[in-house]
Amino acid sequence: MPRFSVIVPAYQVQAYLHECLESVLTQSYPDLEVIAVDDCSPDACGAIADEFAARDPRVRVVHLPENQGLGPARNAGMERATGDYLVFLDGDDTLTPDALRAIADRIKETGEPDVLVYDYARTHWSGEAVRNQAAAHLTERGPAPFRLADRPGLLKLLMVAWNKAVRREFAEREGFTFPPGYYEDTPWTYPVLMTAESLATLDRVCVHYRQRRRGSILGTPSERHLDVFAQYDRVFAFLESHPEPARWRPVLYRRMADHLTTVFTRPDRLPRSLRAEFLRRARVHCRRYRVPGAPAPLPVRLRHALLRLGLRRTYETLRLASALRRRTVKVTAKLLRASRALALRLHYRVQRRLPLRADRAVFAAHGDLGHGCNPGALEEAFRDFAPHVRTAWAAAPAHHHTVPPGPRRLTPGTAAYWTALARSRYVVHNTGFDAGMVKRKGQVLIQTQAGTPLKHMGLDLQERPAAARGTDFARLLRDVDSWDYVVSANRHSTLTWERVHPGDYTTLEYGQPRTDALQRATAADVARLRESLGIPDGTVAILYAPTHRDYRRTQRAALDLERVLTRLGPRFMVLARAHPRTGGPLVESQGRVLDVSDHPSVESLCLASDALVTDYSALMFDYAGLDRPIVIHADEPEAYEAARGTYFDLRELPPGAIARDEDELIDIFADGHWCGSRSAQLRAAFRERFCPWDDGRAAERVVRRVVLGETDLPPVVPPAARRPAPSAAAALARPPLATVPQPAGPRTVTDSL
Repeated sequence: MPRFSVIVPAYQVQAYLHECLESVLTQSYPDLEVIAVDDCSPDACGAIADEFAARDPRVRVVHLPENQGLGPARNAGMERATGDYLVFLDGDDTLTPDALRAIADRIKETGEPDVLVYDYARTHWSGEAVRNQAAAHLTERGPAPFRLADRPGLLKLLMVAWNKAVRREFAEREGFTFPPGYYEDTPWTYPVLMTAESLATLDRVCVHYRQRRRGSILGTPSERHLDVFAQYDRVFAFLESHPEPARWRPVLYRRMADHLTTVFTRPDRLPRSLRAEFLRRARVHCRRYRVPGAPAPLPVRLRHALLRLGLRRTYETLRLASALRRRTVKVTAKLLRASRALALRLHYRVQRRLPLRADRAVFAAHGDLGHGCNPGALEEAFRDFAPHVRTAWAAAPAHHHTVPPGPRRLTPGTAAYWTALARSRYVVHNTGFDAGMVKRKGQVLIQTQAGTPLKHMGLDLQERPAAARGTDFARLLRDVDSWDYVVSANRHSTLTWERVHPGDYTTLEYGQPRTDALQRATAADVARLRESLGIPDGTVAILYAPTHRDYRRTQRAALDLERVLTRLGPRFMVLARAHPRTGGPLVESQGRVLDVSDHPSVESLCLASDALVTDYSALMFDYAGLDRPIVIHADEPEAYEAARGTYFDLRELPPGAIARDEDELIDIFADGHWCGSRSAQLRAAFRERFCPWDDGRAAERVVRRVVLGETDLPPVVPPAARRPAPSAAAALARPPLATVPQPAGPRTVTDSL
C-alpha cells in the first residue's frame, strides 16, 4: 500500500501533462502511485499517460469512454486508489520539489490527520510566481491537529481539492465524491473540512498552479458558469442532512455570496447575454440560503443585499464609486510619501555639500535592528579607544531601548538620519544602509559582515533564487565599490568575501568583533547572566539556535523540545532563540523550555549556556571560541543544500557531535558524547581554523588601525593560550545519563511547536 495516491485528471492538457507527471515521479519521496485519468481527451493526453505507465510501474492509466468532466474523472481515480492519502493534481499543474516528503513529514508530525492543507503559488506564463495571498492561515504554530472550529480561517482559502491531502479511509467512510459540472471543488471541499475530525496545515508551497495565457476553463465565457448555483445547492443540502456542521451555515452563506459576486463581476466568466439570468438566480439563492442577522462588516452586508435584491445598476455604481474612493486615497497617500521623500532627498543633497565631521561615526546592524553584532562591538570600541569621535546608532524606534547610553539614537528615514549619513566620517554596517546613500570623498565605510559564512552569500546567490529573494545584485556591487574596509574573522571568511564581494577594499583580518565580549567575560559574569535568566544551579542549559530556512515560510523548531527534555531528565533546560529573520518565537516558553528570541544580546545567551545546538547557523563559529560543546542537528541537509548551499560539508569538519535526527540528538546528550573527548578534539580543530584571531581585542585592532592610524597593533593570543570563562554547569563532569523511558504510542509534535 503506497503512502500517497496522486490522482491526475487530464483533458486537453497535452502541452503540460509531461511536466506534471515528471514533477510527481521525480519526488524525493517515492512511496506513491499515480493514477492518470484520461477523460476521453481528443489530444495526446492518453498516449502521454500510457508512455509514463510503460516506463514506471507506479503509474496506472484510466481511459474513460467519454468525456465526463473534472469531477467524475477524479472519482474514477479515487475508485482505483490504494494509498493512505489522496493527493489531487490537475494535469496542467505541478508539484514543487520535495513537496511529498514535506507533506509526509507533516502528516507524521501531526498524528495522521484526516486532512492536511498546504499552500500553492500561481505560476504565470511570463515566469512570475505569486504565492497565495491567504497563506497566513496556514501557519503551523499552535495545536496540531485541530478541528475546523479551532481554525475557521481555513474557509478563507481557495476551495479546491489540489491543496489538500485527504486520508483515503476517511473519504471512503464519509462517501465523498465530486459532482459533475464547473466549480466541482466547492461541494467536495466544504464538507471535507467541516466533517474532518482532525486537520493540520503545512506552510509550504507544494503546488504550482499554472495560470494559462489562454484556454483555461474558468477564464472562458460560457453558460457552464451557471453550474455554480447547483454546486452551492449541494453544499447546503449537505448541511441539511448533517446537523453538526449546520453551525457553518452563516459562514457558507457569506462565502457563497462572495463567490457569486466574483463570478458576476469578472469579465471573463459570463457572456453578456447571461448576466441578467445569472443575477436573477443569484437573487433566488441569496434569499433561499440567507441567515438573517449573521455578523458581517457593513460593506459586505451592503454588497450581499444588493445582490439579493438584484439591483445590478446600483451595485455597479457603488462598486465604481468605491473603487474611485480607494484610488483617490491611494494616490493622495502616494503623493504625500513622494513629497516627503523629495524633501528628504533635497535635505540630504544640501547636507552632502557641507564639510564632513571628522569626529562623527554612524552605526547600524541587520536592517535597522538594535545595538549589537559586529557594529555594536565596534561602536563600544570607538567610545573606548577613540573617545573624541561621537557615535550615533540608527535603529527603528522599537529597538531604541537596546542602544546603551553614549551613542545618539537615530531613526531611519528622518532628517537627522540623513544628516548623519551625509556628514559622518565613519560609517559602519554589517549589511548596508539605504539605497539612496552616496559615499562622499573622505568618508570611511567599514563593512563588518554578520559572521563567518557557512551558507552561500553575495554573488553566489545568483543561482539560489529561494535564498536570493529578489536581491539586486547590481546594487550589491555598487555597495561593494563603496567599502573601504571589510572585517574578516578568519582566512576562510577572507577568501569567501573577496570572491563573492569583489572590490578594491582592504580586508582587516583581525577577528570577529562581536566575540570580544565572549573572551572578556568572567565566571562572575556567567553566574550573573544565568541568574537573570532563571537558570537553576546544577542545570545544563542548552542554547538552541537554528538558522533561517529560505525554503520555509513558517520558521518552526525542527525539534520537539519538550520530548527531548522529557527523555533527558530534569537536569536539562533549553534556551530557544529564533533567527532575527524569523520575525517571532520558535516556541512558547513553558516548563523547562525558555523562549529567548527577544533577548537583546545573543552573546549573553552564549555565556549563560553550557552547550549549543544548532543546524547551519553562523553562531557556531562564535560559540566555538568559548570552547564549550557544540552539537549539530543536521536535519534536511538535502533541502538546505538545494535552497541555500554551504561552503563546506559540516559532516567532514564539524565543531562537535552531529545528530541526523531527534533521537540521535537525545542519545548524544544522554551518553555524554556531547562533552566527551572526541567532541573536544573536533571543537579544538574547528576553533583553530575559524577562531584564529578571536582573542577579545578584534574591535580594538579595527579602531586602532582605521581611526587612530596605528600599524603596531596588539598581538594575537593563540587559541591554546586563551582562557574564556568556563561553563557553569557541574553536569559536565558527571557520568553519562540514562534516558527517561518514553511513553508508548506514536510520537507527535507538542502543541508549543
